[in-house]
Amino acid sequence: MNRIEVILTLDMENLPDNFQEILKQEQEMVAQWRADGFLEHLYLREGRNGAVLIFKDVDDAQVKDLMQQLPFYKLSKSIEYLNLIMQF
Repeated sequence: MNRIEVILTLDMENLPDNFQEILKQEQEMVAQWRADGFLEHLYLREGRNGAVLIFKDVDDAQVKDLMQQLPFYKLSKSIEYLNLIMQF
C-alpha cells in the first residue's frame, strides 16, 4: 500500500473574516475522506498553522486533485507532497 504525506502550511497573516466557516467546511470534507477510506491520518501542526495529511491507496494526481478541492487550499502558503514507502 502506498502512502502520500501532504504538509499543508496556512498563510496565517491573511486569513479571511469567514475563517471559522471555512474551517467547518474543511472538517466536513476531511471527515468524508476518512469515511471514504483514503485519508488515513490527519495531524494538526503544533503551531496550528497547518496540518499533515496521510493518504493511502491513491496516486499523486488523485491526491493533488483532492487537495485542490480542500477549502484551505486557497488559504495555503505552501503544500508539500511526499511519497512514502512503508518499512516493516
